[in-house]
Amino acid sequence: MKSEDIRSRQWTESERTALRSASKKQMTGDDSTIDFGDIPRLTEDQLASMVRLRDVRRKVAVSVRLDPSVLDWLKSKGAGHLTRINDILVNLMEAEHRTNPKR
Repeated sequence: MKSEDIRSRQWTESERTALRSASKKQMTGDDSTIDFGDIPRLTEDQLASMVRLRDVRRKVAVSVRLDPSVLDWLKSKGAGHLTRINDILVNLMEAEHRTNPKR
């Protein structure tokens, strides 16, 4: 299902009522009626692989020229090679900030 499908969908009145009710509960911040019992605990591997969410600013589109061997290596790691480029650069930037905080 695509977001366009959701936007163009004809909602029934009972669906609209249910959505409004859920929205009101969410706005109050009351989650006391939610049963979290069926959610499995995270494993040690899952916890170890978690990453901190970074700033949620919009990314800027750029064009970059890479050596073919670098692009092949990035693509060999699986889908998301462009995101991987950004992550590598962010990690490098953060490491530099840690070693040289005055910059």
